[in-house]
Amino acid sequence: MAILLGIDTGGTYTDAVLLDDARPRDAGVVASAKALTTRHDLSIGIAEAMDAVCGAESNLSRDIALVSLSTTLATNAVVEGQGGRVGLVLAGFGPEALERAGLRKALGDDPWLTVAGGHTAHGAPVHDVDLDAVRRWLAETAGDVAGFAVAGAFGVRNPEHELAIRDLLRAETGRPVTCSHELSSKLDGPRRALTCVLNARLIGLIDELISSTSTLLEARGIAAPLMVVRGDGALIAAEVARTCPVETVLSGPAASLVGAAWLHETERAIVSDIGGTTTDVALLSEGRPRLDPAGATVGGWRTMVEAVGMWTVGLGGDSEVRLERDGLAGVIALGPRRAVPLSLLAQTHRGLVLETLKRQARKDRIDERDGVFALQVRDAGLHGGALRDVEKKLLSQLADGPVPLDKLISVRMQLGALEKLVGRGIVMMASFTPSDAAHVLERYEAWNGDAARFGAKIFARRRTAAGKEISGDAETVSAMVLDALTRRSAETVLEAAFSHDGFDGAAAVSHPLVAAGLAHHDGAVKIDVGLSIPLIGLGASARTYYPAVGERLGVEAIVPTHAGVANAVGAVVGHVQISDQAVISQPEAGRFRVHLPGLVEAFSSQQDAIVFAERELGDMLSLRAEEAGAGDISLTFAQDVKTVEADGQEIFIEAVISGVARGRPRFQAADVG
Repeated sequence: MAILLGIDTGGTYTDAVLLDDARPRDAGVVASAKALTTRHDLSIGIAEAMDAVCGAESNLSRDIALVSLSTTLATNAVVEGQGGRVGLVLAGFGPEALERAGLRKALGDDPWLTVAGGHTAHGAPVHDVDLDAVRRWLAETAGDVAGFAVAGAFGVRNPEHELAIRDLLRAETGRPVTCSHELSSKLDGPRRALTCVLNARLIGLIDELISSTSTLLEARGIAAPLMVVRGDGALIAAEVARTCPVETVLSGPAASLVGAAWLHETERAIVSDIGGTTTDVALLSEGRPRLDPAGATVGGWRTMVEAVGMWTVGLGGDSEVRLERDGLAGVIALGPRRAVPLSLLAQTHRGLVLETLKRQARKDRIDERDGVFALQVRDAGLHGGALRDVEKKLLSQLADGPVPLDKLISVRMQLGALEKLVGRGIVMMASFTPSDAAHVLERYEAWNGDAARFGAKIFARRRTAAGKEISGDAETVSAMVLDALTRRSAETVLEAAFSHDGFDGAAAVSHPLVAAGLAHHDGAVKIDVGLSIPLIGLGASARTYYPAVGERLGVEAIVPTHAGVANAVGAVVGHVQISDQAVISQPEAGRFRVHLPGLVEAFSSQQDAIVFAERELGDMLSLRAEEAGAGDISLTFAQDVKTVEADGQEIFIEAVISGVARGRPRFQAADVG
């Protein structure tokens, strides 16, 4: 008997399941449990979930043969613009490269440097790499960043300059360095650089998660291999994930898709997973997640991460609720930033939260600081970047716990400092959220309903540009918030469906006729728009929100048994899968050059080059799959040879050899003691 332990660490909850690999699917989940994610120390929430699920079947814990982890932490960090401060070095690119792929926006005020170097499309050096310029730059920036990203022009065709810069950075600083060729073998340097920056920014976050989990497993005598779910639903060994954390972007959503396909056997469906921070929508085709060939798009960034074709928006049960101006009127807006629900904050700080909200509710006029708290959730030292005095002072005020915003902020300059701390993931805000609205309307009862009601009363008294309050009572404003969540959820699902059918999903959903169809317009013209395939709702709050979403889309929303822990289920039923490619170019007639990750070889024969490329690629993939934790590895290859005809002759342009190594993860032998 092989018992598999799946853990999913999300923005709000940490889930755990025990799955018996020998049982049929309908009885495979032996036990499941939930605990609150503890952002200030992830190990607390993981330990509570792990102990709860193993405690339910304590006699099985010694039989655990595999532990696998999925997480939304990387996705949430990208969506919310959080993560450690990084330095970017570009070799062979000019400053104009920063204007492509959203690279400058992604960097924000993080430092960057362009130096001479880079290669041609055939891997020949354009210029010697200027390492002295890197040394001079380091003297100014080394103490101000948590890690580095390096991208060279055509670095995937020859990584020599990227590796030289990496070695220098590591030797001089001892900090983690990510090279763009390590993350993707595809062209488009600026987009590789963007992916590289995100990876460097996430290293501390994912390392903390893996370290916490490993320590807990060791303390409980669980010696099983630890795996992590990638964004394409495949599994990789935890040590591999430490160095390539960007591959865990969409890990949680990918795991939920794999879990949905396992929990509710269906060939074709749209799956929508609502969490605390994001809603993730994807399609199942032939019972498997559909991959995005262009790379994962998260938080508006088009990365080069191989991942499921996912529409991810900053919309969840814990989305920050805002009042946005619309002329003289006001509209309810949600997300993309997550806030700690007031009802949840009151679970651990009941006296402070209720007394503050009662005081603020008695005020003659409500402002934007009312009903809002700030709390420190991470050590500032983990995220790099020197803090200004105003930021240090704010953190000192938050050292003993949450502080109401009207007590914390006295001058406008402090607001900018607070936003920077939030952006770095060091501080979080607590305010009125859809989860609070669900408590007010008695659709959800997990936390403190009194705090939710006071928060709703305060938010209802915020004023539009015309000076009118949003609504007269807590119930009305809560209904408005949940209606906004339902509408946005339906629009996100519909955008994914339109895009799958070949339309511009975003443009279609914004069309007035589609908006009228979602509202079931019934005048002189009857307008309806909806789905023709099943909708599967996942997430802890899916049963709260998704019946109304399905109604808007004209289908019944299916919420499977164990839908609330589908991510944790998907974490342990997947496979290890490693893919990459070799490119063969012809720099001149009769000469063929094979470009592999970290290797360039020349041949005089096209066929010899192809044979070498496939053999070396297979060896590399097998080794990487073994390092990623796979056993019984199988290899598959595909060739794409591009030629043109000129003067009656076929002329070779390029060949791409794609390979995939696949296998189930290796299990720990059962303890038969």
